[in-house]
Amino acid sequence: MQRPATQADPAQPHSATLIGSVQRAMRLLECVAEHEHGAPAKQLARETGLALPTAYHLLRTLVHEGYLRRDKGLFFLGEAAERLSSSGAQQKRRSAVADTLAHWRDAIGVPVYYAMYRDGEIEVVCVSDSPAAPAVEEWADFRETAHAHAIGQCLLSQLDEAARRDHLDRYPVQTLTPYTVRDSHTLLRRLERTRRMDPVVERQEYTLGTVCAAIPITAGTTAATMAISLPLHQADRLLPAARQLQSEVGRHLGSLAIAISI
Repeated sequence: MQRPATQADPAQPHSATLIGSVQRAMRLLECVAEHEHGAPAKQLARETGLALPTAYHLLRTLVHEGYLRRDKGLFFLGEAAERLSSSGAQQKRRSAVADTLAHWRDAIGVPVYYAMYRDGEIEVVCVSDSPAAPAVEEWADFRETAHAHAIGQCLLSQLDEAARRDHLDRYPVQTLTPYTVRDSHTLLRRLERTRRMDPVVERQEYTLGTVCAAIPITAGTTAATMAISLPLHQADRLLPAARQLQSEVGRHLGSLAIAISI
């Protein structure tokens, strides 16, 4: 005996119903987003073409999940929806930075690094390299070895003395190669002599056979840097390449400043 067409077959997936519900919920979210000062359920139902009971049910569910909030009969975007928006914007900024680094990598012919000092830690945000221009292998944690690489030295040079000493108290100077700075006193004196916008150069202090240079990025109070590395036999290219990168960064500083917050 054939079942009535209105009865759901438990053996069949409910994808059509589920997709339809998601589509309706998304239409409601988009509609709410268009009303900066909020909108009542009846207006949202009318603008989305939904039956009022369906709109009420979906709106209650979206409020419960945090995607909407209700205030005095009006619906607004909730924290969950705002987090999604913030995450999407962050991903877009990261993608823009990665694309920019890739362009400079190919134009200059060196691996390019972008790093910042955040919450007392060295954070390498993005690295762009290629088989022809490979990045330095992080064999010793970059966060713990700021004294030994150009990225860390450049970031520390942008901090005040108290912040530098705090960092070195947490991550004491340690010898990585015969060229690594010997102690924190020597490093602090070097950092004090670093001129504000000059590239910071490091030769074989982090890893043998590699030279690096980092340039400071000034954007508000955030310490950030772009850096490059080269094999030792190409050391004569280091400063010209760093100057070229610095010139490129200067031309794009406005867009990079936005990315500092990623």
